[in-house]
Amino acid sequence: MLTVYIDFKSADAYLAMAPTLALARRRSIDLVWKPFRVIEREVPPLRSKETIGESHRRVRAQSQRDLAIKYAAHQGIDLQFPASIGSTDLALAVLGAIEVDPLPYIRAAFEAYWVSHADLDDPRILSRLMTDSRTELSCDFNTARDRFDLAQTEAEETGIVGVPAYLIQEQIFIGRQHLPWIEDLVCNT
Repeated sequence: MLTVYIDFKSADAYLAMAPTLALARRRSIDLVWKPFRVIEREVPPLRSKETIGESHRRVRAQSQRDLAIKYAAHQGIDLQFPASIGSTDLALAVLGAIEVDPLPYIRAAFEAYWVSHADLDDPRILSRLMTDSRTELSCDFNTARDRFDLAQTEAEETGIVGVPAYLIQEQIFIGRQHLPWIEDLVCNT
């Protein structure tokens, strides 16, 4: 079993979907999807007088986005960053409250955020996503949010600090670049 932590607003988590699913198919392993809220930052605007630190943060943020766009193109995805980074807390709370296969919902939520740039903190949008993906909750939205807050704290205490994060054999890996190492662990158990 491989536990995968995601946030729908994370380009890295979005781009990790296909390789993670491919690994699960190749090695016949079950995936357990968990929500984890990350802080994504906007690319700071260019200022006429920047400090070295401000310039570094702006160039690094833009470089990370450019790299994500290149990786997305390699997967056949036309990655378009939204004009502003929105909250995905309700969508993550819903993920934590799904008792059946969450994959249809996960796919729908990633597409809603990255293709339609939908507000994944809007109950009306989440209700539609759940209907479209035939997803039912085990509780109401407020209870799901409360459970998500507890799960977030638990994940942080476990050592999760970013997404995608993978937990296997009590080892934590942050980032999709670790999938070959994770696959080696699966093969050697």
